[in-house]
Amino acid sequence: MTEPWSSVDEVAKHLGVAQDSIYRWIEARDLPAHKSGRLWRFKLSEVDEWVRDGGAEGGEKPATKKPPKAKRGLS
Repeated sequence: MTEPWSSVDEVAKHLGVAQDSIYRWIEARDLPAHKSGRLWRFKLSEVDEWVRDGGAEGGEKPATKKPPKAKRGLS
C-alpha cells in the first residue's frame, strides 16, 4: 500500500507547529515538499526523516542576501 499525501495542516499537526512554520521551513530549510497546483503536499515518512536528520533544529537559516543593485545616476 502506498503512503498517502498529507497537507500543510496535517504536517503542522503531526509536528506540533504552526502552519507558518511549515511554509518557512519549505523555503528556508528545505523541508521535503511537493507542489501540486497551488497546494503543497508531503509524505510524512520524508518529513520524519528530515526531522531526524536535523532539518528542524536551531534557528532559521539566514536568507541568502542579494547584492544591492547599482544606482543609476549622473557621475
